[in-house]
Amino acid sequence: MESRAITITSGKNNKMSIQVIPGHFVTNHSHINYFIDMTAMKHQHRMAATAAREMAQRYQNSTAVDTIVCMDGTEIIGAFLAQELSSSGIHSMNEGKTISVITPEFNTNGQLIFRDNVQRMVWQKNVLLLMASVTTGKTINRTLECIRYYGGNVCGISVIFSAISEMNDIPINYLFSTEDVPGYHSYGFKDCPDCKANKKVDAIVNSFGYSKI
Repeated sequence: MESRAITITSGKNNKMSIQVIPGHFVTNHSHINYFIDMTAMKHQHRMAATAAREMAQRYQNSTAVDTIVCMDGTEIIGAFLAQELSSSGIHSMNEGKTISVITPEFNTNGQLIFRDNVQRMVWQKNVLLLMASVTTGKTINRTLECIRYYGGNVCGISVIFSAISEMNDIPINYLFSTEDVPGYHSYGFKDCPDCKANKKVDAIVNSFGYSKI
C-alpha cells in the first residue's frame, strides 16, 4: 500500500507536506478513495511547528484564544500553535497569554468528556478546535457539541486536511483540502462504487492511521 503513496507539498509553504494513498478505505462514517497520511506533520517537530505557524496567521490579530482543544493526536501542533498565538507581534490579541492545550476523552459509553480538573479551561473560555482531518463533518460536529456542553465558546476550527469549508457557520481553517487531492471522494456505505464493484477494502482508517485488512 505504501508503494502507492504520493507526496503533496503545500502551496502555502513548501516545508509542509502530506502523503496520499489511493485505494478503497473504510472510516467510521464513510468509504473514501484516498487515505490522507499526516503522520509527519503530527509527529515531526519541525513540520508541526511550521503547520502551527501557518494556522496561527488566521487568528493572531483578530481572535482571542484561551484554550486549544486537540483531537486526532494533534497535541504537538497544538502546543506550537499556543506558542505562536501568544508570541509578541503587532496587534497580537493573545500576546503574553497562557493558552491551555487539552484533549477530551471518551467515557465507557463512547461520549466525549472533559474531566473535572480541566473543565475550568473550557467553561466560558474562547476555544480553538484543532483536528487532523474532517471528511463528513460528523466527528467535528460531535466535538463542537461537547465543547459547548461544557460552556466553551468555539472561536475557530483549524484542520490539517478538510473536505468541507465550514461547520455550523464556523469557517474551517485548513492547510490542505480536496483541491490538493484531485478526485478525492467520500461515500456513504451503501453508495460506495468500490463496494458495488466487489473491490476489496485495503484498510480501516481514521485520523490516527490505518490497519490493513
